[in-house]
Amino acid sequence: MSGNISAKPFVSASERLKRGGAKLASQLGPYGVFLQGALENPGMVGALFPSSKTTINAMLKNVDWANAKLVVEYGPGVGTFTRPILGRLPADAKLIAIDTNAHYIDYLNKEVSDPRLRAVLGSAADVEQIVKKAGYDGADVVISGLPFSGLPDALAKEIVEASYRVLQPGGAFLTYQYRLNARRLTEEVFDRVDKKVTWANIPPNNLTWGWKAA
Repeated sequence: MSGNISAKPFVSASERLKRGGAKLASQLGPYGVFLQGALENPGMVGALFPSSKTTINAMLKNVDWANAKLVVEYGPGVGTFTRPILGRLPADAKLIAIDTNAHYIDYLNKEVSDPRLRAVLGSAADVEQIVKKAGYDGADVVISGLPFSGLPDALAKEIVEASYRVLQPGGAFLTYQYRLNARRLTEEVFDRVDKKVTWANIPPNNLTWGWKAA
């Protein structure tokens, strides 16, 4: 063969997936970014469709927003819950959004220009350290979009227990899940639990509120 003919560089399947996701993100905007994160790390994304407005409103309506000073969100993605939370927060409150996916954190920092939001690249298991580093003694609300059914059992339990510890007395731990893993853990750890199913979602969502005793 002629020495002038060079073989194309090898591109792994994972790298092709990343490149395809990046192209999709640029074409589809927020949903493209959401899909890019799902394609690159499917175990940390609960579904391929964001939660419905019905789910969001039902999940957030039981919170005493007027008295919330610090809210923590796990797995904010592209802000499906982040923006409605900010819409309910007092002007002097803060929202810390924690995600292990750098694409989502970069997107939130770029697209959500609200000084009350602090998007952090990290693990929900480290919520106590993250809250303390932000200058707070504890949170009033923790809301989680993490897919607990896809997490190792020990890590899932660690996150729920850390969430209980970081909450102020009377605080709430909110989860919206398609399976019941998060609800079971919440029932094991929290002092009181409220439950609801929203059928106007793809697929239907199990909503759970875990309350820490006042």
